[in-house]
Amino acid sequence: MGALLALVAAASYGVSDFAAGLASRRFAAGPVAAVAQAFGVLTAAVALGLFPGAGPTAVVLGWGAISGLGSALGTLSLYRGFAVGRLSVVAAVSAVLTAVIPAIVGLALGNHLTTGAAVGIALAIPAIGLISWRPQPHEGNAAHAGVLYGVLAGLGFSLLFIALDRAGTHAGAWPLVPGQGVALLLELPFALRGLRSAGMPARATVGLMTIGGVLSGTGNLLFLAATGRGQLAIVAVLSSFYPAITILLARALLAERWTREQAAGLLIAAAAVVLVSTG
Repeated sequence: MGALLALVAAASYGVSDFAAGLASRRFAAGPVAAVAQAFGVLTAAVALGLFPGAGPTAVVLGWGAISGLGSALGTLSLYRGFAVGRLSVVAAVSAVLTAVIPAIVGLALGNHLTTGAAVGIALAIPAIGLISWRPQPHEGNAAHAGVLYGVLAGLGFSLLFIALDRAGTHAGAWPLVPGQGVALLLELPFALRGLRSAGMPARATVGLMTIGGVLSGTGNLLFLAATGRGQLAIVAVLSSFYPAITILLARALLAERWTREQAAGLLIAAAAVVLVSTG
């Protein structure tokens, strides 16, 4: 049951990112990120009832707040990248860094990498290089911007995961409460600025924003439920496949074309994520 929940969580995250990416292209990244984060706050409240743990401490709440900094940076950068670049490229770059950076930090803190994880980290650098290789002439600046925002998103989500790891699981879902709250507060100014410049979104865009937010929150709950019903190593690996859903949807529905170098980079990136996650 844990494996099934993890796969459904990955699908929820992937479709959420795709819907939010389309909304960011049609409207503005700030309001889209804030809507998604609002559902994250609601999810944290629900998760707290399901996983109260032993209660909060100052250290746990502090690391939770730091995770909110990463969540805000990651979400804003990801959605902005989706707005200016190709969804497949932004998702792949952010996914590789989100897998690799926490692994390196864990190594520095005394963790031991398996051979597979070490190989995954080594593959990540050329994968990012291939993904961003030779943008098409008509999209040169946009392609570079998409890669840059993908890198920033990867850095943000890495901070999110590292902070939650330092908070630990003893306190249950308590770290999520300050984390999601801080992220929402940080994203609100960008949301207000986007509303002032772009006005009110169209009904279809509101629908995409809502779908993105609901599925993002659903993915969080499914992931927490999966960790309670299966081994964390298996759950983490299966749920880490969410960027593949975003990439495949972008290919199928938006007809995003890849160069041979980028296609090779995407394959290597997928291998790197799997190797690092299983390590």
